[in-house]
Amino acid sequence: MKRLFTTIAVIGLVILGTSTFAVAQEEGQADTSVQQDTAMAAADTAAAETGAAEEEEAAEETSSLHKQVKQKFIDGGPAFMGIVLLALIFGLAVSIERIIYLNLSTTNTSKLLKKVEDALEEGGIESAKEVCRNTRGPVASIFYQGLDRADEGVDVAEKSVVSYGSVQAGLLEQGLTWISLFIAIAPMLGFLGTVIGMIQAFENIEAAGTISPSVVAGGISVALITTASGLIVAVILQLFYNYIVSKIDSIVNDMEDASISLVDLIYKYGKRK
Repeated sequence: MKRLFTTIAVIGLVILGTSTFAVAQEEGQADTSVQQDTAMAAADTAAAETGAAEEEEAAEETSSLHKQVKQKFIDGGPAFMGIVLLALIFGLAVSIERIIYLNLSTTNTSKLLKKVEDALEEGGIESAKEVCRNTRGPVASIFYQGLDRADEGVDVAEKSVVSYGSVQAGLLEQGLTWISLFIAIAPMLGFLGTVIGMIQAFENIEAAGTISPSVVAGGISVALITTASGLIVAVILQLFYNYIVSKIDSIVNDMEDASISLVDLIYKYGKRK
């Protein structure tokens, strides 16, 4: 009987100790979880504050840069700086229009040739012309002109392709003269501002009767700002001009290669007839 009571007591102590340990462990986990949540919330708050501070600094830098550019524009003289700015605006407008036009004029010539060849085999000249009508770009227009004269012989079709290719090349090069004009005129306006600024500097020296940095600084500042602005505009437009010229060369090369392939297709089609 005593052994039974002793065994029951030991089991009860073990159960009680296990329960106490489990409760303590759960409380410790709960405390740890709360601490982790608090730490994560603090980290999120700190990150948000850091992000807000960075955005505020970026906004201040942008505002400061805008103010500096505006002040330089005023210091350079609204008359000349306004003309230089107009040259930049018009030059960019023409450049962007040309880039859009050239991108729309780009055609996958190999794919178009395959479609025209399949159309010639299946439906003849009219079917091939329909494919060209439904395709955008100068290459498709050249193909259409060549196919439209295919019944008159390969030589006539080839001459038509060459002639119309020259017309399409001229259309691709439209606007380049205006971009060249703005590239040339921007630094010239800057140099003109430089000359006028130096004239103002010497006039100020003559009026003051002495040479001092404060007397000369105003005119030289105008001269340097206008020159720098004109050169910056010319550099920007020159980059656009070179990209447009390279794009035109690429399209013209595709036109020439595709035209040769089209003449071969017309020749093969004429022999089969």
